[in-house]
Amino acid sequence: MEITAGGLLEVRITPADVGKRVSVRRVETMVSGSPEFTDTVGVLTSWDQGVLLITKKDGRSVRISESSLVAGKIVPAAPARRRGPAASFEELSRVAARAWQPLESERLGDWTLRAAAGFTRRANSVLPLGDPGIPLDDALARVTSWYAQRSLPAYVQVATGAAGTQEMLGAELERRGWVNEVSAEVRIGALAPVGDVDAPAAEAVRLTRVPDEEWLARYGKVSDPDLARRMLVEGPSVWFAALPGGRAIGRCVVDGRWAGFAAVTVDPAHRREGLATAVMAALARRALEEGASAAWLQVETDNPGAPALYDGLGFARHHTYHHYRAAS
Repeated sequence: MEITAGGLLEVRITPADVGKRVSVRRVETMVSGSPEFTDTVGVLTSWDQGVLLITKKDGRSVRISESSLVAGKIVPAAPARRRGPAASFEELSRVAARAWQPLESERLGDWTLRAAAGFTRRANSVLPLGDPGIPLDDALARVTSWYAQRSLPAYVQVATGAAGTQEMLGAELERRGWVNEVSAEVRIGALAPVGDVDAPAAEAVRLTRVPDEEWLARYGKVSDPDLARRMLVEGPSVWFAALPGGRAIGRCVVDGRWAGFAAVTVDPAHRREGLATAVMAALARRALEEGASAAWLQVETDNPGAPALYDGLGFARHHTYHHYRAAS
């Protein structure tokens, strides 16, 4: 917080700072005659009629009464990582998009409308990397019409929590009644430590270019195997991993320096046996052979067991993305 020469807190932000990353302190409650304060850091996405809306790194929005503010300032973007790979939001988003491709797509300015007969939200949502080239309301009308023509709900994928992410777009969608249905972290890390991990079961992992029926059965999100297989094999260099009996599976897409992990799934009867680590180690070793050096993955925020696994393998959160669905 800003401290004046007299030792007092000071509010140094105004409505003109909407769109900037800020840190604010507000009076939350009074306890025994003394104030209790709460600090909030995030992007100032609006300041209207005496109420500030701040979008935090994880995408959650906080409404703060202007009258409760006791301090506020603009804060710089988070410093660059000193360990592991570095990546801009746009670079990582484009790599992730190439790793999970739709069956059809259409450009709307800098937005990409994607559809794949409803198989996964990622392949059936708008990727808005820039300006749609028309006013937002017109763009959203085009989006909802495009998906309606395909009998699909309209989703827009919005990211928060890194330099260049889309907090302002998320706030505008919420004002128009769009609902954030699901959120996921994008994590990145160095690839070599994943390949070097001590995982004896990795030697039993079978790697293929096409998922078989057993792989698809373990994945468990497939109503049309032909459609799923057609989508899952698309990407720069795609590998599928499986342990015998479908005990654990995974998918990896090698794209230049990046190796993207997805669909890491373990039979519930074999959890806590290190099988997810073994699958990732086998895939990482193959990706290293193809020249990759950095790794990324996406994990939904309501997946309770995944953070500990990925923390242990050296993955750190880069940003969070959210799928906003049009109001019905």
